[in-house]
Amino acid sequence: MPTRPHRSFGELVRRFVANAPMLFVTVIVGIVSTILWFSGKSYPHQLDLFSVACWTQAPAQTAAAALFTVLTIFTALDELFGFTLDGIITGLIHGEVGADFLAVIALISTLCVREFWAAWIVDVMVYSGEAIETYAQLRAKRNLAALIDAAPQIAHIVTSTQALAEQAEKLDQKAGKAAPETTAASNSQAGATVGQTTAASEASERIDPNHPFFATGENAPAEEMASEWETVPVEQVKVGDLLMVRPGETIPVNGTLVSRTATVDLSMINGEPVPADVFRGDQLSSGAVNGASALLMRATAASGDSQYQRILDLVRSAQESRASVVKTADLLAMPFTVISLVIAISAWVATAMSEGFGMGALRFTQVLVLATPCPLLIAAPVAFMGGTGRLAHAGIIIKSQDVLENLGRVSHIFFDKTGTLTHKRPAVSRVDIAPAVQSRFNANHILAIAGPLEAYSVHILAKGIRSAGDKVLAEHNIERPRVTNPQEIAGQGEMGMVNGHEVKIGRFTFVTGQQQDEASATHPAQVQEKEAELISQYFSEPLAANEMATYVSIDGEVTARIILKDFARENARQSLDNLKKLGIDRLSMVTGDKPGSAQVIAQEVGISDVKASLLPEEKVAAVAAAHNEPGIPESWPVRVLRRINREPAVQPVTMMVGDGVNDAPTLASADIGVAMTDGSSTAASESAQVVIMNDNIAMVPRAITISRQTKRTMLQASSGGIIIAIVMMLLAAFNFIPVVVGAVLQEVIDVISITWALTALIDKK
Repeated sequence: MPTRPHRSFGELVRRFVANAPMLFVTVIVGIVSTILWFSGKSYPHQLDLFSVACWTQAPAQTAAAALFTVLTIFTALDELFGFTLDGIITGLIHGEVGADFLAVIALISTLCVREFWAAWIVDVMVYSGEAIETYAQLRAKRNLAALIDAAPQIAHIVTSTQALAEQAEKLDQKAGKAAPETTAASNSQAGATVGQTTAASEASERIDPNHPFFATGENAPAEEMASEWETVPVEQVKVGDLLMVRPGETIPVNGTLVSRTATVDLSMINGEPVPADVFRGDQLSSGAVNGASALLMRATAASGDSQYQRILDLVRSAQESRASVVKTADLLAMPFTVISLVIAISAWVATAMSEGFGMGALRFTQVLVLATPCPLLIAAPVAFMGGTGRLAHAGIIIKSQDVLENLGRVSHIFFDKTGTLTHKRPAVSRVDIAPAVQSRFNANHILAIAGPLEAYSVHILAKGIRSAGDKVLAEHNIERPRVTNPQEIAGQGEMGMVNGHEVKIGRFTFVTGQQQDEASATHPAQVQEKEAELISQYFSEPLAANEMATYVSIDGEVTARIILKDFARENARQSLDNLKKLGIDRLSMVTGDKPGSAQVIAQEVGISDVKASLLPEEKVAAVAAAHNEPGIPESWPVRVLRRINREPAVQPVTMMVGDGVNDAPTLASADIGVAMTDGSSTAASESAQVVIMNDNIAMVPRAITISRQTKRTMLQASSGGIIIAIVMMLLAAFNFIPVVVGAVLQEVIDVISITWALTALIDKK
């Protein structure tokens, strides 16, 4: 783990000045004024800057008072017009009245009663609060900044010599360009599934290197690494360029692997700490880090369109955003302002009646210097930025801090099925071997033969078969079979020559070469019944509702049936149970899949409300209908505050969770769209407000938990500071707390509130 670099005192001062310039100026004014105040001749009366005697008899103290006055006037104007702070006038224009109004009154009143030290302490309060907010913001961005620092800057474009071009062409032909979407994660998952579900023993599933099928093919051409390349800025890479990535370098753009195998670290993309193995033709995402061996890849996207650039766009969006209104804190601002003014004015009037107008004004100031707005102005946004940082650390990126306000109020969550509650694509469950060929082939043989041919197909089932086939080839160290003349027949399947043998993969009628008669169009039920009868002659075990089958023939002989299914994520049920424990029991599945398959997955994960066979527009309508439902009930103090502020009742908040690819319309229509990505999807950044970078459904309840903990911390810090301030104001109203002491106590209250707000940065799990 890298150590933090040592910084000199001068560097620390420069950072302090850069991040908190006005606090630095305030501290300097305090130091200079202190020296002047205690070095000059003591003056027995209160300093009056407009008195000639004051300037002649105590010039040093008068100069100190003048410095305090100039600083305080600037601070008051800064609060009003927003030179370096958020201006009150701008807030008033937008209909926002906050507790910062109290700080301006306190600044002016301290000057009026000539309490210059108290005025300076209030100045410190204003600018130190701003500095603490900046610090929390930087802490919250630390995880995001790491992504930007690691952004790829250069790329090595291989020079286009004739020999290298021929080599790349051969490698590309063998890899199969038509299936660039296979990922290492699915490779691992599919291969593991096959190993777990194949009926034969491990010994019987081994591939003999001398098997006639694999011994007759031509070996792949020997792979040579490029010896010549040109290093250019990553912006100059074009689609189709052949790139070389050296060991330990960041993959510059999205592309497909041309080398046979490689190992890549995806931790900067999805947080996965274990390096992933990828195979020829697999997709590589920009931002991944190459392993110990150099690799060749073909660029499929320019730098601006690559995955890492999309992530950076999200990061910058989160960095540049600030919650426009921390709404719950705003509910407290108006009552607190009114209470503070009532106490201060009452103390002024009561004191003026008994001790005179001047003493009443002093009592008014004593109260208002304790009316600290920091629990609202600083503690609330500090807590929210802490929550943003915790989300980023968990691999959850939000587009703006406003999203954090609503995450904790989610009342109804909609889930897509495929790729969200299940894995990204159907995976191989088992392989059934036809009885006539069981002595010659096993499940691994079939996958090693079918996988390379399916690399030329774009069908969704082909991806799972190819993934399983790649895994088998890698585990048994078998060269990829040579595929020639691949052809995909739309709606039927894929065919081609594999190591000199004719192989067909697809529908049963396609692999058996049977032609459907003209009556099939008008009597589909009869055709299906006849087909099922023929299939039963080879494979007796029926398919489950969530299983899909594709058939394999070799040299015209029905050889096997590959069964694929949608597997529910291992932690999907636990994640949904955690949502129910959070009080969110309105959970729905919206999917375009058939009802039978949807119900199987819904039962596995614990969802009772299933809406299947939906078109995209029907998914949008289902989410929109949820806006008529009641929202999550709020606590009674919040309801009371809403009524005092004449705020409308809480509205329901809908959330849609999808994979960010075909769910874009529904993600955009929900109040909060959550896209789950493993680092290979780019649509997420355009359609969702929240992106889960590690493709982990457990992050959905985690995000809601962090939001609620953040909001609870913010309320505790704000309300706790306010209660202490009100008690102190009452004591000051009865003259128990002098002005300067009150100003110091006000700083103590601020420290307590803001320190408690900073605990939002701590991962509480």
